[in-house]
Amino acid sequence: MCRLYAFRANEPTRVECSLVHAQNALMEQSRGDGEGLVHGHGWGVADYPDGTPIVEKQTWAAYHGEHFKKKAARIYAGTVIAHVRRATVGEPAIENTHPFHNGSWIFAHNGTIPNFSEVRELMLPAIDPFYRNEIRGTTDSEHIFLYLLSLWRHRPDEPILDLVSRGLSQIIRWSKEIDRAAPIGLNIVLTDGRRLVGSRFGRTLWHLEREQVFDCDICGKPHVHHETDKIYRGVEIASEPITSENWHELPDGTVYEVDEDFYLLSRSMDVE
Repeated sequence: MCRLYAFRANEPTRVECSLVHAQNALMEQSRGDGEGLVHGHGWGVADYPDGTPIVEKQTWAAYHGEHFKKKAARIYAGTVIAHVRRATVGEPAIENTHPFHNGSWIFAHNGTIPNFSEVRELMLPAIDPFYRNEIRGTTDSEHIFLYLLSLWRHRPDEPILDLVSRGLSQIIRWSKEIDRAAPIGLNIVLTDGRRLVGSRFGRTLWHLEREQVFDCDICGKPHVHHETDKIYRGVEIASEPITSENWHELPDGTVYEVDEDFYLLSRSMDVE
């Protein structure tokens, strides 16, 4: 179990309120989520202020100290990924802390692959040696990330949403080979700063789309220095609704992407 947050917009935007100050901000979810579970085994935030990802991670809880707050306050970007961890596979350690980073790609995962040590034996041969040598930690999440990057390396012209759907479906099949009844959690988000895709499978996931600049109910200020020749578009994705606004739940068994016009598109995964 973990909690994740993703943001994509057509103009640089501040997300401090969603991460720190909102009624159910990600920092509050680290203290206790909707089920009362604490996500205190580390946190990480990644953003692309100038097209290159900047990642900050720590192994302590987001609600401890000022580091998470200070990172959130500095963010002003069009793409943001944040994560608070409740460890299930892999001990609390910086190399096991999300989001994971490789080149321009950032990845975070909420969920668990059951019987991962056995599934790993099926997955490893499918991870390209270029990425297999990059494995630093012991989480199922890092292996999922590098497996998806392996698929992309071999077929870079394939639409990224098709690739993610195909890759996650294969992981589900591997897991079911070991234990068909074991529940799988595969909520992921993957981005290179320009494309953002993800999934909901076995965990909760919500989204909110914004179509105009507004004064935030929490801080009383707009989060965007708006360019008047643009129509603002933004999408927030989170494990739980963060504010009292009209969040919508994504259906289970779904893959999604934020398209070039900054709308959220989703479809069912091809899972047996």
